[in-house]
Amino acid sequence: MDLDRTAPPHPVDILPAAPAPLEVTSEDFADGEALPDDAGYGHGNTSPQLSWSGAPEGTKSYLLVCHDPDAPVVGGFSHWAILGLPADVTSLASGAGEYGNQHGEGAYTLANDFGTKDWGGCAPPEGDVPHRYVFTVWALDTDDTGLDASSSIAKAQFMTLGNVLARGSITGTYQL
Repeated sequence: MDLDRTAPPHPVDILPAAPAPLEVTSEDFADGEALPDDAGYGHGNTSPQLSWSGAPEGTKSYLLVCHDPDAPVVGGFSHWAILGLPADVTSLASGAGEYGNQHGEGAYTLANDFGTKDWGGCAPPEGDVPHRYVFTVWALDTDDTGLDASSSIAKAQFMTLGNVLARGSITGTYQL
């Protein structure tokens, strides 16, 4: 099967504007550069280290989502999401996405598109173009979204739109 196709837009480019920016960084990769090999689903399945700063006053929690817009499926593929990260959590260590890890009271990992509640590592089709893995962090003005661990990633993003104080992202690439 030929995987040649038009590259989709960067997913953050199609979101409503955020009131303020967040700076998202990583000790494991630079924005626009390759993720570590062990971030791959079959190569260690280790989530990268992430940090964020610049949250405005009134931030009560964060939503983190990692999405691959280049997956050859409609709408791309979500690899990881944590809803309800407490406001005092501003970084996650490498490997924090491992199943069962706790990220503070009120935080929970949502099911990714693999159907698991953990970091679902990078898994582009072999020989495909480099895929973009967009790690986006939203600063929210609430720590009670009314959602729970059974919520989908899409629902979490949609239902928190009115609570966004700031947003930032960092993009890593991965290719087999």
